Amino acid sequence: MSIRHSLLALLQDQPRYGYQLRVEFESRTGATWPLNIGQVYTTLDRLERDGLVQNDGDDGEGHVIYSITPEGSLAVRSWFDAPVERNNPPRNELAIKLALAVTLPGVDVAAIIQAQRVASIRALQDYTKVRRDTAANQRPADTAWLLVLDSLIFQTEAEVRWLDLCEARMVQQAEAAKSQSARQQSTGVTSEEVRRAEARR
Repeated sequence: MSIRHSLLALLQDQPRYGYQLRVEFESRTGATWPLNIGQVYTTLDRLERDGLVQNDGDDGEGHVIYSITPEGSLAVRSWFDAPVERNNPPRNELAIKLALAVTLPGVDVAAIIQAQRVASIRALQDYTKVRRDTAANQRPADTAWLLVLDSLIFQTEAEVRWLDLCEARMVQQAEAAKSQSARQQSTGVTSEEVRRAEARR
């Protein structure tokens, strides 16, 4: 997520101070990605250093107001015009967890998959209910939140399908291992002998 560009986009709407930016960001995205206020001010400092925002001084109540510069407006326009890059996929903790689990002895991969499926289906039900309730009483300001909810619903549905695939793959692998073990027992060839024979090829 680009906090930098998100803050610039909000400043393009109107000048604001840090806490207002945080509240606006969370309001427009349904608080799905909470922002730390320190993160907001650190990002504003960098944006000011880079000439993308300017400090307009105190508003009389102790808040420093920031506004976007012409260079900042260009940066926002470029951000909106460019597709989101996929060359560095975001880290997926679940994929990392399962990738490690299948490579380590003594880890019950099936239990991990099942626990995650239960949690994912529960999250999917929650997102769907919130979406239904929001759509039933929709106000113009809810459009952004509905877009975020749709994204969360589609991502969670995909995660459940992926977990089904992982489970099927684990079953297939277990059946292949069982079949290989049965063949070895019937021929009297050990797995070590099979490995040695394959290494000689």
